[in-house]
Amino acid sequence: MKILLNEQELDIAAGATLWQLRDARKSGADVLIYNGAAVAEDLELKEGDSVNLIQRGEVPPAAELEALMVSRHTPGVHEKIKGATVGIAGLGGLGSAIAVALARIGIGKLILVDFDVVEPSNLNRQQYFIDQLGMTKAEALEANLKRINPYVSYEMHCTKVMPENISELFGAVDVMVEAFDRPDQKVMLMQNFKGAPLVAASGMAGYGSGETIGVRKMGDRIYIVGDRETGAAPGCGLMAPRVGICANMQANTVLRILLDSAGA
Repeated sequence: MKILLNEQELDIAAGATLWQLRDARKSGADVLIYNGAAVAEDLELKEGDSVNLIQRGEVPPAAELEALMVSRHTPGVHEKIKGATVGIAGLGGLGSAIAVALARIGIGKLILVDFDVVEPSNLNRQQYFIDQLGMTKAEALEANLKRINPYVSYEMHCTKVMPENISELFGAVDVMVEAFDRPDQKVMLMQNFKGAPLVAASGMAGYGSGETIGVRKMGDRIYIVGDRETGAAPGCGLMAPRVGICANMQANTVLRILLDSAGA
């Protein structure tokens, strides 16, 4: 009969048990996941069961780990997104969270650009750690992303995005993401980036309702995520929850574009 072992199809004998499978395939496994739940007792396996054998502290082989990481994707999704390249301009509260989300789903290549360094006020909403203070955001984020998914290709640039280098930096992307803080930088990128769909953000400050953050398509290729009103101001700062909602909606819009389901 057939089961899935670490997301790979395997033929086993009828009547085989979970512990027999462990002893035969990975005797050092100390965490046994049976049909999505950790179990400690021996069980007789049935046709179609799914088993993951995990040894604490061991990193599985690359092909096996990548298969496990994308095993919850809808069939056919990983093949499409693994071949895609996404650019992100700005690696702050929006850009660092967008990059984490896209790395977790296995986008093929991320081109990530920011000239800034990690400083203490960033830590209330950005995907960095205290021991990374003073590092460039490009360097720090690359290290964090490789810990999450080493099978994505990361191209990092510690430089300022300007009209004259946009094409050189992002000319090969399938989708472009604007993740700047300053309105003038947002306008600069939207005016000068040509070609691929562009996912931008406007209005995610404060702690108002997350339900006011939405996605609006402008023209043929520009998508604006946010409430388009609430900018950072005295008494209305940028904080992780609402910035995170916007960032993940941007990441989801990227995914929908790549899968041809973003709509009008």
